[in-house]
Amino acid sequence: MAVRADYHMHSSYSGDGSAPMEDMAGHACALGLTHICFTEHYDPDYIYPQGEEGMFELNTDAYLYDLLKCKNKYDGKLQIAFGVELGLQPHLKKQLAMYAKSHEFDFIIGSSHICNRKDPYYPAFFEDRSEDEAHHEYFEAVWECVKTLPYFDVYGHLDYVVRYGPTKNNSYTYQKHADIFDKILTTLIENEKGIELNTGGFRSGLNQPNPCVDILKRYRELGGEIITVGSDAHETKDIAADFDKACELLKECGFQYYCIFQNRIPEYLKL
Repeated sequence: MAVRADYHMHSSYSGDGSAPMEDMAGHACALGLTHICFTEHYDPDYIYPQGEEGMFELNTDAYLYDLLKCKNKYDGKLQIAFGVELGLQPHLKKQLAMYAKSHEFDFIIGSSHICNRKDPYYPAFFEDRSEDEAHHEYFEAVWECVKTLPYFDVYGHLDYVVRYGPTKNNSYTYQKHADIFDKILTTLIENEKGIELNTGGFRSGLNQPNPCVDILKRYRELGGEIITVGSDAHETKDIAADFDKACELLKECGFQYYCIFQNRIPEYLKL
């Protein structure tokens, strides 16, 4: 496993996470990882299903306090970075700008979980239309966020919507949405923003990462170099899951390096 940095992880500080931070760090260390980044959810104005209110609100000060204790415990064994996964929505521009500056984060993932006030995680997003139409609406929303919200370092699971459709990625291809993807990728590169290879797609039954391999290739063809690798683990067993596949895919797509971040600055590690 040449990739030894998991830069997308959620502990129990994320509402959908289950494991204490210390347990996750200990397991990462046992796996032989050298770097991890906790990227707890901060998703303001999330549209909650009944009974799940407050799930993605983050007590950042408490999170940071425990992270610093964890860093101290694993000092010399594992480098632990302070990150967050921002839920991007265009109308939150001022709030997200203030939050990104509120703490000295090492790394910020920008993600689109809400598209026009709906989360594709739930079946209602796909009702009464084709999957292609649902996908296109989501990618247009991502494009709007990329244009207007610069408060992140890499865009997370760029085709997140595909995980949850009725047929997943059976009929989904980069080529169907190439125009919008090329605008997204070009703008990210021009603004010195990266993307991630998120291995959660494999666990979701896609047999591919998020984003799909063709998007990874296209990002590299357009000159993109900033790429992180993350498991999107919400429990210890998924830390560094499928990282062997991630390494080979990155090489096949033309990458020689992957990135970690400290103080919002990328560092390139050889694959």
